Amino acid sequence: MTWAFLAAAIAIEVAATLCLRLAALGRRRLYLVVILGYAAAFVCLSGALARGMAIGVAYGIWTAVGICLTAVLSRLLFREPLTRLMLVGIGLIVGGVLLIEAGSAH
Repeated sequence: MTWAFLAAAIAIEVAATLCLRLAALGRRRLYLVVILGYAAAFVCLSGALARGMAIGVAYGIWTAVGICLTAVLSRLLFREPLTRLMLVGIGLIVGGVLLIEAGSAH
């Protein structure tokens, strides 16, 4: 259940961030979706923490996966750049989170 809360937090936060892009482009009503989405994401993240997930691990995974998904989805949905250098950065983020997760497993 802990991982389900974290996965929900990630999915909701990414969706809210994509809505933020649309709101900034003129669809102002989506700001409400953004606010509610971020609040819901924090509630889900709190659920993962309340069930025993370490905050360093939870926050690291939440932000890293969120960054990666947002970058890829913004490329697909909004045709924003996703260069080779950016992909290397995403790979480094993923590697760093994996190291944090491995370090907390003892």
